[in-house]
Amino acid sequence: MKMLLLILCCILGVSADGQHEDIRIVGCSDFDGEYMHGLDGEELWYADFRRGEGVYAQPDFIDPIKYEGFYSTAVAVLQICKFNLGIFRKGYKDMPRELDPPTSPMVYTRNEVQLTEPNTLVCLVTGFYPAPVNVSWTRNGEEVTQGTSINVPYPNNEGTFTQISRLDFVPQQGDIYSCRVQHPALSEADTRMW
Repeated sequence: MKMLLLILCCILGVSADGQHEDIRIVGCSDFDGEYMHGLDGEELWYADFRRGEGVYAQPDFIDPIKYEGFYSTAVAVLQICKFNLGIFRKGYKDMPRELDPPTSPMVYTRNEVQLTEPNTLVCLVTGFYPAPVNVSWTRNGEEVTQGTSINVPYPNNEGTFTQISRLDFVPQQGDIYSCRVQHPALSEADTRMW
């Protein structure tokens, strides 16, 4: 089954002295879509089309930038993207699919580990094309879905993508966690243990 993914990236603005860079990412496929705003390489806000709402991606201690009306704009832009996807599909129907595998994922904790104290495991995946990757977590060999999240794919300068998945957890003596990454360019999933 062939799937075409249309991703549009644009720089919204750069200050006169070049200190800050805003970015907006719009992407769609037959089944999903993406609409994201970022600043200086950090994701600030994105549309979660599955839940039907906008998500502020900043940590709780930061006063969030308000994106009034952005979710309704994102829904409209998604429809335009899907329309354009059909046009691109006709124009590029015989092009071979380009695949770049992700580098080995990096797994680390957000804070210094203290047993029985809540923390977050982070799985960083980068260098892949096309987006997205599929990331799953296990604890002692059992799949974990509660407390997991993944950001939208973020473009790198060379045309590949980065994604970060997080798992909220409480470290216990002897627990073994793993981050499993799947991508069409990998012949088998890449798994890293913590």
